[in-house]
Amino acid sequence: MKKLFVITGEYSGDIHAAHVVEELKKLYPDVLIEGIGGENLKNAGVKLFSDHQKMSAVGISPMIVWHHLTLGKRLVDYLENEFKPDLVLCIDYGVFNLSVAKFLKKAGIKVFYYIPPQVWASRKWRINTIKKYIDKVLCIFPFEKPMYESYGIDTHYCGHPLVSQLPPKADKEKFFQKHGLDLDKKLVSVFPGSRVFELKQLMNVFIKSAKQLQKSHPELQICISHAPNLPDNVYNKYLKNTDFKVIKGENQALLSCSDALILASGTVALEACLYQVPMIIAYRGPWLFYFIYLLVRCINKVSLPNIIADRMIVPEIIQGSVSVQNISYQIEKILYNESYRKNYVRQLGEVRELLSDKNSALEAARIIAENFCNNS
Repeated sequence: MKKLFVITGEYSGDIHAAHVVEELKKLYPDVLIEGIGGENLKNAGVKLFSDHQKMSAVGISPMIVWHHLTLGKRLVDYLENEFKPDLVLCIDYGVFNLSVAKFLKKAGIKVFYYIPPQVWASRKWRINTIKKYIDKVLCIFPFEKPMYESYGIDTHYCGHPLVSQLPPKADKEKFFQKHGLDLDKKLVSVFPGSRVFELKQLMNVFIKSAKQLQKSHPELQICISHAPNLPDNVYNKYLKNTDFKVIKGENQALLSCSDALILASGTVALEACLYQVPMIIAYRGPWLFYFIYLLVRCINKVSLPNIIADRMIVPEIIQGSVSVQNISYQIEKILYNESYRKNYVRQLGEVRELLSDKNSALEAARIIAENFCNNS
C-alpha cells in the first residue's frame, strides 16, 4: 500500500487538496492518505494529523512562528519515524511548506508541490529553495512552467482549479427573486475580502463609494458579499445606516449575476474574469507592509487577470489611490460607457482562453498515481 501525506495551511488549500484526494482514490484506490487540513480533507476520508486552527493566519508574529516551529518538528518526526510516506504533497501556504520541505528532503522523503508559492509576484529568491527541496512542481498558471523549467525544476502544468471547479453562471432571474432584487435595475456588488484586516482597511471606503454611486444613480442596487468564514458582527458594524443587501455564502452566484464589481484583490478576481463580469480591484494595507511589499515584489500588477494577460485589463486602485472618487469613476465607466464595457468583457474572455481546459485536480492526481506506479 502506498502512503501519501498532504499539507495544507488554510481553507482554500483544504478545498483543492480534497479534490485531488478524491481524484487520486479513483485512479489509485490502494492508497493510505493522512494530512494537515480542515473539514474538506476530513470529509474526503483523510485522517488529520492536525487541523488549521493555529495555522491560517496572515503576517508574522512570535505566536505564529512558535506554532509553525512546534508543529513542523512534530510533523517531521512523525513522517520520518512513524508514517513513512511514499510522497508528501504540499499545497500552497509557502511559509510553512517550504520550511518543512527542507527537513523532509534531508530525511529522504519525496516532496511534490501543487499550487506552488507565487515566486513570480514577490520574493523570487524562494525559487532556489524550491529547486533544492522540491522534487516536482505541479503548477496552475501557464507562464509558471517555463519559468520553473528555466531553473532546472521538474514541472508539470496542471491547469487552474477554477476552470473545472467554478459553478456555471447562476440563473439571474431566480437569484434576483430569491434575494428581493429588481431585475430592471443594474447590480453593483462589493466583495471586501475574507480577512478581518481587509475589512478594516477597505470596508468603509467601499461603503462610501457604494453610497455615492447610488446617490448619483438611484437606479443602481448594491449588494455586499459576506465571507462565510467571518461572523455576522464583524460585518454588521460597518453596515449601520445602510440598506444594502448582504448575501452570505453565495459568492459565485452573486459574482455571475452582477453588472459591475468592487473587489479586494484575490482569487475572486479570477472568478469574476471567468464569468466575464467587469470589475475594479481596490486594495490597501498598513503603509509599513506596503513599503515592504514594494521592496520584494517582482511585478507591478496585483490582479490575476492582468498578470495572466500580462497587460492591464482590470483597473487597479492601490494604497494611496484608494478613494471614493476613484472607485466611483471606474464603476461608472464600466456601467455607462458601452464601448469600454464591450471591450472590457471581450478582453476578460481572452484571459479565459489563455488558461487550459484541464481538470487541475485530476491532472495532479494522475501525476501522483504515475509516481506511485513507477516506484512500485
